[in-house]
Amino acid sequence: MTFKTRATALAAVLSLSATLAFAEPSAKVAIHVDEDNVQTMNMALNNAANIAKHYEGLGQEVVIEIVTYGPGVHMLRQDTSPVKDRISIMSLEMDNITFSVCLNTVQAMQQKMQTDVPLVSEAVEVPSGAVRLMELQYDGYAYLRP
Repeated sequence: MTFKTRATALAAVLSLSATLAFAEPSAKVAIHVDEDNVQTMNMALNNAANIAKHYEGLGQEVVIEIVTYGPGVHMLRQDTSPVKDRISIMSLEMDNITFSVCLNTVQAMQQKMQTDVPLVSEAVEVPSGAVRLMELQYDGYAYLRP
């Protein structure tokens, strides 16, 4: 093999490696929670777990983002979440899940209550839950509302 042939082969391997390193997951889903309802919250978590299990069984990657706003923010509140223990466990077991909380809603709650609104450690603040859902759908995420 000549130097030029080896260089071409190496370039091809590096190109393939770069492509695989930045490959999109097989599936992406945004799950919308806007209700302070334990059944809805559990359904969202069940959906996330079942979707992850399905794609894992196929040997494919999936990215899951649960987006909360309005009354659904209670799902990610440390003081009022009926599912915070389950969120903690899922977060430890699944590196492909994100729990987003609407900062607009959190700030409105803080203003109304005149105190801080404690969030679970897994919560990732986004400026607007509704806008986050729009951005995710624009980026090719499937939309699911339990």
